[in-house]
Amino acid sequence: MTAGSKRSWQRVDGVLLLDKPSGMTSNSALQSARRLFSAAKAGHTGTLDPLASGLLPLCFGEATKFSADLLEADKTYEAELLFGVTTDTGDVEGTVLLRRQVQFGQAELEASLHHFLGPISQIPPMYSALKRDGKPLYQLARQGIEVEREARAVTLHELLLLEFSGDRCRLRVCCSKGTYIRTLAEDIGNFLACGAHLTALRRLAVGRLRSADAVSLDQLVELPEEDRARLLLAPDVLLQSLPAVHIDEKSTLRFLHGNPVNIPDGGVAMPGKCRVYGANRLLGLGEADASGSVRPRRLVCA
Repeated sequence: MTAGSKRSWQRVDGVLLLDKPSGMTSNSALQSARRLFSAAKAGHTGTLDPLASGLLPLCFGEATKFSADLLEADKTYEAELLFGVTTDTGDVEGTVLLRRQVQFGQAELEASLHHFLGPISQIPPMYSALKRDGKPLYQLARQGIEVEREARAVTLHELLLLEFSGDRCRLRVCCSKGTYIRTLAEDIGNFLACGAHLTALRRLAVGRLRSADAVSLDQLVELPEEDRARLLLAPDVLLQSLPAVHIDEKSTLRFLHGNPVNIPDGGVAMPGKCRVYGANRLLGLGEADASGSVRPRRLVCA
């Protein structure tokens, strides 16, 4: 596109698995990818802090209708911690508040990790996008204002020590939605009576999606337009954790007009959300009930 010319946005449908670099906001990464695809509509499936790198699934077109469903998925991270130093943000980008001696070994560290496995409570950090009276907490924090935050219930499915050296360690964390890894780093440091903060973070997985299948912005820039298009996954990749229902032609027409339809024999056995297919394509997200019918919740435009 020549300088000064007006960009021609177009309909693009699909999911891009982006490997976001450290130092870039999620929105900046989204807008950069959007321009490369000239996508008229785009969104992401949950913010990564600028410090963090790794998997950031981006949604274009019809896939944006299902981005919220991936927010519910478990996440997997690789985190690096520095013990003995506490910062106001809980990570390396913050101001140092306190330095303490590190007086534990690997065995004590591994034992402490078991304390955080399973259901735990976390108090969200002040430096977060959560809002109080319509204002993000990080804006209040930058003004030196701290407000009370309600503890959240989260679950750590895996907390594995990958590497330990003196005052540093590298962890693999598999956790539920809403988990703050910065807060986890601080809590582990406090448990070991020396403090800690996050020095690096990489997201390895979101649900069934993996960073190993992701592409970087630099790689996207180098690719011809037709090769970029081949990287887009179908929108239903966001819904793979849900059961699938396949309906016939007559039911397809009713479903697309917003009406509930009967689930064929052998369909969803339990009530709840499901992905619905007909006419050899994804029709949308449905809600199955105990009576054996499924009602449309979000439809895909052909």
